[in-house]
Amino acid sequence: MSIRPPAGDDWIALAEGELPSQAAGDWAVLPGCGAVVTFQGTVRDHSGGGLDVTALEYEAWESQAEAAMAAVVAEARAAEPSLGRVAVIHRVGRVELGQPAVVVAVSAPHRGEAFQAARYLIDETKARAPIWKKEIRVDGSVWVDESEPAKAVAAGSPGVGAA
Repeated sequence: MSIRPPAGDDWIALAEGELPSQAAGDWAVLPGCGAVVTFQGTVRDHSGGGLDVTALEYEAWESQAEAAMAAVVAEARAAEPSLGRVAVIHRVGRVELGQPAVVVAVSAPHRGEAFQAARYLIDETKARAPIWKKEIRVDGSVWVDESEPAKAVAAGSPGVGAA
């Protein structure tokens, strides 16, 4: 399944198959934005106690996950109106070691706002979107609870990182 950038400035998607990591970063570039921050979360070979993870599988409540992701993007934009383009794209299905499971890209006039927004977007998406992760391990599989409260990313930024 190939996903393409939207006509607007928000790219929110769930995808089965390879994520458009490079395309998301390229798409985020705008003439008025001097900073583009991208984050790519990849599948690693360990969790907790050892080197035993061989892959991940993600399931999502699609309509609710996309709605939660859109709400997080709207909150980031409300807190920092200068944001240019914002992408939050998450995999569903099986994801092999080293492959990206999630991509966030943000453009802004300055790096501080771009970094702050990217951190908020990934933390809040992981905490709030109904996307479930199963670790495929050498000795079986286990569902993992990834929800954790997002940490404040900027003191005094209403809406962004508020606990």
